[in-house]
Amino acid sequence: MKIITLFLLIHFVLLADIITPIVDKKSFDKDKVALGKELFFDSSFSKDKKISCASCHSDFGSDKRDISIGSDGRKGKIQSLSIFNAVNNYKQFWNGRAKNLYEQIDGPIHSNFEMNMNKESIEAYLNSSKNYIKRFKKIYNKKPNYNIFKDAIVAFEETLLTPNSKFDQFLRGEIILNKKELKGYKLFQSLGCSTCHNGVNIGGNSMQLFGNVIKYQYKKGQPDLYDLTKVISDKNVFRVPSLRNVSKTAPYFHDASANNLEAAVEKMSYHNLGIILSGAQTSAIVSFLKTLNGDIPKTWIKDAK
Repeated sequence: MKIITLFLLIHFVLLADIITPIVDKKSFDKDKVALGKELFFDSSFSKDKKISCASCHSDFGSDKRDISIGSDGRKGKIQSLSIFNAVNNYKQFWNGRAKNLYEQIDGPIHSNFEMNMNKESIEAYLNSSKNYIKRFKKIYNKKPNYNIFKDAIVAFEETLLTPNSKFDQFLRGEIILNKKELKGYKLFQSLGCSTCHNGVNIGGNSMQLFGNVIKYQYKKGQPDLYDLTKVISDKNVFRVPSLRNVSKTAPYFHDASANNLEAAVEKMSYHNLGIILSGAQTSAIVSFLKTLNGDIPKTWIKDAK
């Protein structure tokens, strides 16, 4: 037992700057978070009054559909990323076009194939609601406006953390992984997966080319980094997705081209590492990835305040 404990201690010290446990948000303004939650789930902030923020972020903060459906039945252009732990990403969206959650809200709100609303329409609705007028007055001491509307939603989103995964417990030296999980983790490190998937979100902290060893098909019009920069080398460059809760957030990749975790691991290994994994290797890595499932955020649970 002492040998195992020593191994875990050395392991943690060596990898502390590569993958780190999630730290839950201990204190927050409960009234503001409750308001933000209501705004997040309110479909009145879409043109057809049918789409809320939660419509595309309902399953572990993500969308089980290949492409989300926005206001008036319009289809999006890319698979929706999970909002869980998004506060820990260094940029938001697949192409990193928003620097933080506050800025990110403008994207779906104003997009004509998502919520298709403008600032004026949102403020008009907020100020027609006795409920919202009262609550904004209590929390912000002012009548509702678009900026504090976004601030309240961000306050809620900042609480959507999934701590205490089995792997977090392992990193803290509280438990040990089973033989297969540990094998998968060692493969994850030795094959080079952790080169891009690292940090607290095990991803979400860099922009990388999808297909940097074996070229991946480029789809014209996709919202990748090239869509912003028009630099040819930025085609198929995306923000690395977080692997937190990854076994719960299929389908995978910007184009939803992998329906299960095994297919996603094999596809990524092939295109970005140039490696064809054996069935046993794939199975071990998937076992490790399943240890990344954390607790569902308490503020996300229905009727929780």
